[in-house]
Amino acid sequence: MSLMLFAGIPVSDHATAVAWYERFFGRPASFQATDTESVWELAENRWVYVVENPHNAGHSMQTILVDDLDGIVAEITERGIRPEKRETYDNGARKAIYRDPDGNEIGYGYAPQSG
Repeated sequence: MSLMLFAGIPVSDHATAVAWYERFFGRPASFQATDTESVWELAENRWVYVVENPHNAGHSMQTILVDDLDGIVAEITERGIRPEKRETYDNGARKAIYRDPDGNEIGYGYAPQSG
C-alpha cells in the first residue's frame, strides 16, 4: 500500500503565510493550488499546504520528523526564524517548535531509531 500525506494549515491571510513558510522551508511553494492555497512538497507524496481560512487559523499542529534536527534548526535560524521552544523526551526524542504568524504550531523532530 502506498501512503501519501497532504497536511493542511489554516491561515488568516494567504500572502502573509506564504511569505513566512517560504522562509521556514527555505524555498517557494511547490505549487499554488488556488488563489488562497499554496503547497510545499517535503518528500515524495508528502505535502504541507497553507489555505486561507480565517475561522480556523491558528489551530494546526504539525511535526515533521528528520534525521538531522540540529542541521534543520540551524538552516531555519539562518533565515531569521527561531524555535519558540525545544523539547527533549526521556527516550532521546527531540523537537523544535515554531509558530507561524497565526500561532499554528509546526515543528521538526528527531526520533532515535531503536534496534
